[in-house]
Amino acid sequence: MTFKFLTTALLGASLVALSACSGGSGSTEAKTEAPKKEAAVKAPVTLAEVIANPRRADNTARDQFRHPKETLEFFEVGPGKKVGEVWPGWYTPVIAPYLAENDGVYVAVLYQGDSERVAARNQRFIDTYVGKDGFGTIEIGKFGSEDAPIVETGDLDVLLSFRNVHNWMGRGYAEKAFKDFYAALKPGGILGIVEHRLPESATQDPKGSTGYVQESYMKDLAKQAGFEFVGSSEVNANPRDTADHPFGVWTLPPRSRVPEDASKIPEGFDAELFKNIGESDRATLKFRKPL
Repeated sequence: MTFKFLTTALLGASLVALSACSGGSGSTEAKTEAPKKEAAVKAPVTLAEVIANPRRADNTARDQFRHPKETLEFFEVGPGKKVGEVWPGWYTPVIAPYLAENDGVYVAVLYQGDSERVAARNQRFIDTYVGKDGFGTIEIGKFGSEDAPIVETGDLDVLLSFRNVHNWMGRGYAEKAFKDFYAALKPGGILGIVEHRLPESATQDPKGSTGYVQESYMKDLAKQAGFEFVGSSEVNANPRDTADHPFGVWTLPPRSRVPEDASKIPEGFDAELFKNIGESDRATLKFRKPL
């Protein structure tokens, strides 16, 4: 009787254990859930893709002289950054869409002046780009001779200027301009300057009347404002440009200037020869605001 009772008890205990292991009624074991699918990660849009976009069809002829991809990469324009451009225009259809697609912010730094021509130019820019599909949210900064900050926040990662230093020299506020740039950038921020390059052997006009500026002159302006010089690139160089043309840099494409007054045209002047030079030789300089 004792042996029979023990056998029956052991058999019952085994069945209970087996039921628990098989997930039957009374089981305390958690059920295995199916693995969750990860959300698809959007691939970043590259500079090359933005540059190849059909909306730039009217600008691509100048890419061979302006090298937008290489220039922006040199200036460390990248995803997630806040990038300002002083007196924007040709580069806007590259920088704004690129940043819009890559969680960045584009700040168009418009010139502030009291002339109708300046007001009309700014309005054309706004009508063309602000609020338009593909360009993201464009913030507006201010720059000029007035004593006002470019951006109130002073948090730009990168600030860019293309072929403008001679304009500020001519207006008499080149020193102020670089100080304003310094204030607009966060510590460690990059200032990128592209400018028509005057050979160091030539004499620099403080007013920049020919449109050409020496690298040493720009480096000194940046140093006085507090910037550190990081480096230069020859990506926008043009060794065929001698920088001594009868109508300054505007003798060359895309302006290809020829005065209407024939008496101001030098003897033997051949506009085609200057067109064959291409666009100007340009310095491409990178500065950093110290940490």
